[in-house]
Amino acid sequence: MDSTNRSGKYRVEREVLDELRLEEVTQRKAHSEIKYSLTERLKESLRCRVPRLKRSLMSSLPILYWLPKYSVWDYGMPDLVSGISVGIMHLPQGMAYALLASLPPVFGLYSSLYPTLIYFFFGTSRHISIGTFTVLSIMVGSVTERLAPDVDFFRRNGTNVTAELDISARDAYRVQVAAATTLLGGLIQVLLGLVKFGFVGTYLSEPLVRAYTTAAAGHAVVAQLKYIFGISPTRFSGPLSLVYTLIDVCRLLPQTHLPTVVVSAVSMVFLIAAKELNSFLSPKLPVPIPVELITIVAGTLISNYANLNNNYTVPVVGEIPSGLSAPSVPDVSVFGEVLGDAFALAIVGYAISISLGKTFALKHGYKVDSNQELVALGLSNSAGGFFQCFSVCASMSRSLIQETTGGKTQMAGLASAVIVLVTILKLGPLFQELPKAVLAVIVFVNLKGMFKQHADIAVLWKRNKIDLVVWLVTWVSTLLLNLDLGLVASVLFALLTVIFRTQMPTYSVLGNVPGTELYLDIETHREAKEIPGITIFRSSATVYFANAELYLEALKEKSGLDISKMIIYKRRQEAKQKRRERRAKRRAKRQARRERRAQSAAGQLSGVPVLSVEQDADWDDTGLSEDDADKTEVWTERENGTVFVIPTSPQLLDSPCRWEYLKGGEPDSTSLSWLSDLQEGDTTTLASSSEDTLSRDLERVSLGSLGKWTWDIHSIILDMSTANFIDTVATKTIKNIFQDFSEIDVDIYVAGCQASVVEQLERGDFFSETITKKHLFASVHDAVLYCLNHRGATSVSRYETSVDLHSSTKL
Repeated sequence: MDSTNRSGKYRVEREVLDELRLEEVTQRKAHSEIKYSLTERLKESLRCRVPRLKRSLMSSLPILYWLPKYSVWDYGMPDLVSGISVGIMHLPQGMAYALLASLPPVFGLYSSLYPTLIYFFFGTSRHISIGTFTVLSIMVGSVTERLAPDVDFFRRNGTNVTAELDISARDAYRVQVAAATTLLGGLIQVLLGLVKFGFVGTYLSEPLVRAYTTAAAGHAVVAQLKYIFGISPTRFSGPLSLVYTLIDVCRLLPQTHLPTVVVSAVSMVFLIAAKELNSFLSPKLPVPIPVELITIVAGTLISNYANLNNNYTVPVVGEIPSGLSAPSVPDVSVFGEVLGDAFALAIVGYAISISLGKTFALKHGYKVDSNQELVALGLSNSAGGFFQCFSVCASMSRSLIQETTGGKTQMAGLASAVIVLVTILKLGPLFQELPKAVLAVIVFVNLKGMFKQHADIAVLWKRNKIDLVVWLVTWVSTLLLNLDLGLVASVLFALLTVIFRTQMPTYSVLGNVPGTELYLDIETHREAKEIPGITIFRSSATVYFANAELYLEALKEKSGLDISKMIIYKRRQEAKQKRRERRAKRRAKRQARRERRAQSAAGQLSGVPVLSVEQDADWDDTGLSEDDADKTEVWTERENGTVFVIPTSPQLLDSPCRWEYLKGGEPDSTSLSWLSDLQEGDTTTLASSSEDTLSRDLERVSLGSLGKWTWDIHSIILDMSTANFIDTVATKTIKNIFQDFSEIDVDIYVAGCQASVVEQLERGDFFSETITKKHLFASVHDAVLYCLNHRGATSVSRYETSVDLHSSTKL
């Protein structure tokens, strides 16, 4: 290898490599050497070794890996401070988000305790905080209110229905519905994790997730309006439920409860001001100010001393039982009614958790196992279902607090769980006088970050229009179709955009950049020059069943060769030629018989011997003299690279003169008027020939000899470097391309195939006697060099100025 460091140019000498030669040089392994058979894989999976058992145990129970290495001196204090900060946030958020789920606030505290303890043992992320989250709480609330609406729990006095609502019975059944939904969603997550389905979260793109959470924030705001204004609107479910609820809220605004609105307004002003002050002072403070906890403590004290519930009928949290409730099996009879909701909760919760986990893992340099995270989250929800918890996942706000306050390991989550446990056991009854309006305001203010995501519209408009469309469709469908149907519609639409982009890729013809072996799109690069006689065709997407036909159509358009019409014309011309030959043969035989009879009759009359007739040397076997054969008129017209060379007089089929058609266009009808006469007329007499001669002539039939076209393309190279797989439809399409273009004397080559694609071609019976691995090349440059050399010295000398034809390549 020669190199010149100053100019940065290198000259590499190597041979031109087709696929067959590449396999010999690189010693490519056989498929059986790379992938074991099913029997071998089964044996390997059942084989037990101590190191493998240890790895499996540690991957299933990550605490066994990191706890023995835990350093109390290095990590103890940061984890303790971080855990206390997060635990303080758990208290107001747990109770507030329980209202979103239409459950009593204490169940929000349960949901902040049990799942956190389970994740401590099975989770792999060191910084996410598992517990209640806005979006999942809203989704659970839509399920509980759909299956347990208020109208089903009005007290009955005999046959009469009173206006009194049995709140205890309603809440008890809603807790059962929420627990059953949580248990089923957790089992789905565990099952998906065990079958290594952790990649399912990748189908929820970032624009989709952000739009979904933004729309969910809208649902959360509408759900809290009844607590903020002190009204009781009808809660609708299904498509357009948000619109109907808003209409009902607006209808009830004249009935707004003024004391509740005052409590909401004061709490909102205080909370917003405290959060802004907290953001301003955060760089100077070791830990953030727990403004939410301060708000609920202040609200509870004011409500207790002012007796807001009795004097002004301001709704309060009510009784909060102290102590832990015993585990119980949820009502499995509702599984069939909540299956779709449970699946949506499982997917959305996992997508949010894994995205946060990978973000922190990338920042701090450790790895998060997506499958184990799915199992850990599923076990957290499954265990929580037995303790009357509702669905949980990682919280963005609490995870950020845990990370920014110095949390190092999962110990921070354990510390936060201890804070929640102490509150449930000892401090719960102190919050009985807390106004529900304060909790609603906490939810409302915490949605500020999600509402800021509307700025994504302007950003995506500049960056990617398709992602913007996905964002808008997700946002609209989630708002109008509710959270479950909106998620399904959003994912389907996002997948359709991917399919659409693979169906409509960019097709381009590549040209060589002089002095290099680079081949770029000639339409977008001025210096990329198309190599005469060679068309290099590339698709920006994998060729498969959905775009195989479009691939063929694009190849016809880019090459200027409508192969279908040309082959049809060839078939018709071959049929006409056969008919003309049969008629000429019959005429020749009749003429020969007439001549023999005439000669025989003349010999009998005169007795003169019969003489043979010799052909003049100046006449060829077509019946035209050399002078006449040379008298042709060259007619040319250039339009889109079209050139026609047409003889002025009719030629017979074996005439060496050809009419050329160079890439597109048609000669005018007057110039070829004599051609139709030749094809349809029966006055032309061909010299008599044997059946063997006719067969050989027929085998040499081409479009040029039939009087239609020839063209300036002798080779087409299909650049398949973008393909990562190929299916049977695409294999058949490419094989048909080889066969069809070979009928018009155009060679087809494939370049840049990955090893997996070559294997799929082999299994798809792509190769045959006419299509071999010598038609596949390691790169486009190898294929170009082979094409130019394969067409002979004359062709090679024409293109030496465009491409370096030696085995050395300048990079």
